[in-house]
Amino acid sequence: MEITFDVAALLFFVALLAGVVDAIAGGGGLITIPALLAVGLPPGAAIATNKLGGIAGSTAATLHFLRMRQIDLKRSRWMMLSTFLGALAGGIALTRIDSGVLRQVIPFLLIGFALYFLLSPRVGAEDRVQRITPALYGATLAPLIGFYDGFFGPGTGTFLAISCVTMLGFNLVKATAHAKLLNLCSNLASVLFFAASGHIAWAFGLPMLAGQWIGGTLGARLAVTRGHQLIRILMVTMAVIVSVKMLLE
Repeated sequence: MEITFDVAALLFFVALLAGVVDAIAGGGGLITIPALLAVGLPPGAAIATNKLGGIAGSTAATLHFLRMRQIDLKRSRWMMLSTFLGALAGGIALTRIDSGVLRQVIPFLLIGFALYFLLSPRVGAEDRVQRITPALYGATLAPLIGFYDGFFGPGTGTFLAISCVTMLGFNLVKATAHAKLLNLCSNLASVLFFAASGHIAWAFGLPMLAGQWIGGTLGARLAVTRGHQLIRILMVTMAVIVSVKMLLE
């Protein structure tokens, strides 16, 4: 499909907004995927092309969090690898297994997380006691959430952030930072898989890549400067929006 300048500009600005939201709380796909569908891409191509923009946003956000010393790469290396492998397995499974069961269960999990954050205002305000080691997280939760992102996707950022808070004891800013790092790994696996299978509409994806790079940087800056309260508000909001959208569908 050919793309006009007007459509490219629209996708750029939509992706910029999505990058800001995604870097802070996740859920940017709720903004970008409908836009890609609206300009004429079929659903499969829209989902695949959205991952191209997603990898730009998560990379930009991760780089900023690294500069702000919110990410410990040495402790995260096994989590990164297992998330990547999990997402790759999820992408392969997507071509063979119906995701209908997940579509029914995930909204209720996200609503539960939203209520947890809403009713526990001090959650994520500061570091807590670590319940499992990063190595154990990398062997269990990281590949599971990575698989989910490669297979289905909505709410991945929320799952990563809440697991980092509850299991690794991170404050919410640090949890968001590590969530973007791991989301980068799962997005990379998805982009490689979709690119190899020829599903990405590159002409539509490149303007979104540029927009989400800028948006991801801006969102990460807001997350660091405004702290856990902003993240908590947006995370609750996006979790509810994702849940309602999935339930209506």
